[in-house]
Amino acid sequence: MTSYIVEADGGSRGNPGPAGYGAVVKDASDGQVLAEAAEAIGVATNNVAEYRGLIAGLKAVLDLAGEGAPVAVRMDSKLVVEQMAGRWKIKHEGLRPLALEAQGLARRLRVTEWTWIPRDRNKHADRLANEAMDAAAKGLTWKAGGTAHEAGPATGSGTNESLSAPTASVAATQQAKGTGEGKGTGWRPPTRVATSLLLLRHGETPLSVERRFSGLGDAELTPNGLAQASAAAERLSREPYHLDVIVTSPLNRARQTAETIAKRTGLDIEIDEGLREADFGAWEGHTFTEIQRHWPTELAAWLADPEAAPPGGESFATTARRVQEAGERLVERYEGKTVLVVSHVTPIKMLLRLALMAPLESLYRMHLDLACLSLIEYYADGPAVVKSFNDTAHLQRH
Repeated sequence: MTSYIVEADGGSRGNPGPAGYGAVVKDASDGQVLAEAAEAIGVATNNVAEYRGLIAGLKAVLDLAGEGAPVAVRMDSKLVVEQMAGRWKIKHEGLRPLALEAQGLARRLRVTEWTWIPRDRNKHADRLANEAMDAAAKGLTWKAGGTAHEAGPATGSGTNESLSAPTASVAATQQAKGTGEGKGTGWRPPTRVATSLLLLRHGETPLSVERRFSGLGDAELTPNGLAQASAAAERLSREPYHLDVIVTSPLNRARQTAETIAKRTGLDIEIDEGLREADFGAWEGHTFTEIQRHWPTELAAWLADPEAAPPGGESFATTARRVQEAGERLVERYEGKTVLVVSHVTPIKMLLRLALMAPLESLYRMHLDLACLSLIEYYADGPAVVKSFNDTAHLQRH
């Protein structure tokens, strides 16, 4: 039986903005393109367009091969791939109808894999999606295999507009518009807006001066810690920074740091319980040497296994799940915004290692200074990108 590959893509210029998708069906044995689908869908979000591309690709396989055909799905949308594979929850209600439609189509086929691929390996679908977006930006309707023609201005909110749009036509390669591979670079245009998480570790506390474990204990900043927070506030209130939101851990040392920046920028503060430090249980307030002396077996297990927890505390694996949920919540809630996240060493390391797709053991190989900045940018059509790590330039004059 012939096996198939679906490569799909979608996007918008503005998020939401003029949107379109593209999908390609290939023979898995030799990579021959068997069908294409693409459409300008008016105004929609990146995620809606990505799902529309997936749906069009799955329908194309059904048209070609019928029920039960084996197909591998490859996309450069981390969100769609992870949600369809069942590894991420579908939290945005506007995406749920599209996800359910895609799941229904997938059940009629035999999907052998859901795979994220980088953008430069998704060039064909990317080009079709960009042609569709170009047409949508000009107020045109366009489908693969058809001819663009004048239409009224694209209207409607992203999700509703996309759900009512007709399914794209599917055409053989020879019939589709512009199937040459020579156009473009395969990379997204710069109009794609990232969701940026600026990760700021809190300033110095009495426990950090003495290098003691500091988890849920609510230590306050030292005078030096307050000065570090002020230095961060001065930096973040200048170009090139344009903060939209400040979200902080509920613990005092993080809140004091966040409040200092809020006063400088005029922004309000939001509290997110998911950003609190790990609970070190019985080790709270102790030095590493003291813990090694009194809990040698437990410490050895904790250092060797992220699933191991301090006595009465929280394992790194448990912390990872909590922090991952918090990060996903922020990226979804503040799509396209710059969010300052004021937190602690463990949650910040967790967010960085998740962005890098690194194992939990990587936590033991990272160092974060007090009041340091790190930056992760999240794109709806691809993976997270770590742009900076442990940046303390604002403290150099301190």
